[in-house]
Amino acid sequence: MKKHITKIFKASWYPFTIAAYPPLALLAFNISEVDYTAGLRSLVITLMAVTTLLLILRQVYRDWHRAAFATAALTGLFYTYGHAYDLISEKLEVPHLTAWMLGAWLVLSALALVWAGRRKTRFKKAAVGLNIASLGLVLYTAGSIVLWSVPAPSTSGPVDDYAPLQELVVPEGQTPPDIYYIIVDSYGRSDLLLRDIDYDNSAFLQRLEVLGFYVADCTQSNYNRTDVSMASSLNMDYLQNLDDDYQSGSTTRRTLWDSISHSTVRANLESAGYKTMAFASGFAWSEIKDADVYFAPSLLWSQMTGFETLLLRTTPARHFEGLGWINLDRIDGERYRERTGLVFNSMDDLARMPGPKFVFIHIIPPHPPFIYGPDGTPTDPAPFLDENRRYPAASYTLGYLNQAVYISGQLETALSTLLSESSTPPVIILQGDHAPWLQTGTDRFLILNAYYLPGHIDLLYPAISPVNSFRLVFNTYFGTDYDLLPDSSYYSPVPNIYEFDEVSNPCLTP
Repeated sequence: MKKHITKIFKASWYPFTIAAYPPLALLAFNISEVDYTAGLRSLVITLMAVTTLLLILRQVYRDWHRAAFATAALTGLFYTYGHAYDLISEKLEVPHLTAWMLGAWLVLSALALVWAGRRKTRFKKAAVGLNIASLGLVLYTAGSIVLWSVPAPSTSGPVDDYAPLQELVVPEGQTPPDIYYIIVDSYGRSDLLLRDIDYDNSAFLQRLEVLGFYVADCTQSNYNRTDVSMASSLNMDYLQNLDDDYQSGSTTRRTLWDSISHSTVRANLESAGYKTMAFASGFAWSEIKDADVYFAPSLLWSQMTGFETLLLRTTPARHFEGLGWINLDRIDGERYRERTGLVFNSMDDLARMPGPKFVFIHIIPPHPPFIYGPDGTPTDPAPFLDENRRYPAASYTLGYLNQAVYISGQLETALSTLLSESSTPPVIILQGDHAPWLQTGTDRFLILNAYYLPGHIDLLYPAISPVNSFRLVFNTYFGTDYDLLPDSSYYSPVPNIYEFDEVSNPCLTP
């Protein structure tokens, strides 16, 4: 056994582990924002490229160990380029940095190839050390990914004193309604949009009311961040009441994000015979991938993903943008359009699928990146960013306005389809999660909040907030007896997202 292990580690397979490390390390660093599958295609392509390079260099050097060293050296240089470039540009003012960096990396690559060909240099003995070191790095990063990706035992959820699980009972002779929970990221309340974005969406809201929606015109979100707002809404309570992880001093988000995928609302509805359906959003924490039906673009044959563009920027290929050969922001924008289009193109199918079903949809626009013109024409997200990849106020406002106009029209069509094609009138909750960026004070919380509750519109009120949405739905259609909570709003900063300060609602101020 020992001889077999020794023989394995004397073979020069370290180019593959060295090649696997950069995409795995980037994935491990961003695993809180993306799903582990985001790195799959990059890993496969990298390993295929390294295999090809190794075979070519084997023909050049006529020796596997020399070819392995040269392949590993070139791979390491390729993937460290962007990190070195960013570090130097941040610390030093270097004229013509791109030319200097490319020149230096070409020289280093040439030296590596020459060194690999030196007759006096022996690379066979180095294989064991390089194998062990590179394998250790891969196992460490892979372990980090696995530890994050494997679901932890859920500690979030209702606390008996606040939101005990109550059995959902459909009245005899009635068909349980399909329930759609649609979050439109950053979609603000109409008065805020008119004042700060110069967008009058009153025609859109009037059309919603004609369809039978109730639009809460004094509403506020309960929190100022997407994930915190979602977790509260889907667990029917304020986070402060739900878990010790949500207390001041804590910065963990794993419990928070797990409570979005495995929420009280989902558990209640699935226990009553509902199927859960969800869509890819591009943000792993809002993607319910273990839903009964999960809609997502093809992983292998779709456009380049945001993760892949980030990985590409760690290599010399980042300069292809400056040469006009590729536009990584445009590629990333196409991915967003692909996911958004999938949502709106699926409405007919959703409405006709047999129920009962709970459909969770997180639509990113009008939140950046800005990928749509007001008529839906694809736009390049890059011009909205400054040289530091931030959004100046004027460009943010323009990009947001364009997308808000387009998304409002798409929502109107989608909701009309759901209502006309559904055999039983559905329940629909249409909400923003927080206000557009750049807002301060109570303006951070002014959101769109509209409900379609067939036969029960009279139960709604102007200041209703998301935390009470499903309490009201369950009481109305399933015979539960949840108390409605005070409609409060809480601000918290980053990274201390559980240090909550209550913010008043002017509508409720005497």
